[in-house]
Amino acid sequence: MKEIIARRLIILRGDVSREETAQAIGISVSALQMYENAQRVPKDENKIKIAKHFNQSVQAIFFDSEQHEMCYSALETIPKEVI
Repeated sequence: MKEIIARRLIILRGDVSREETAQAIGISVSALQMYENAQRVPKDENKIKIAKHFNQSVQAIFFDSEQHEMCYSALETIPKEVI
């Protein structure tokens, strides 16, 4: 998952420098670099700062948006009126 988050952050940052982006978010350049290199996942407070900066939801950036096969299969066994 770290790798997916790293790719998303790099894409969101685009052509803007790490320095400029980190300063705008309010985090250190080294922290942003570690996030983009999949060495570390941000703490919750930094996830919120990053999401606000990029005008995205925390969910969209930091959590898997695809349904997992196992979870999806479990949902199929639950009656529709319960869901």
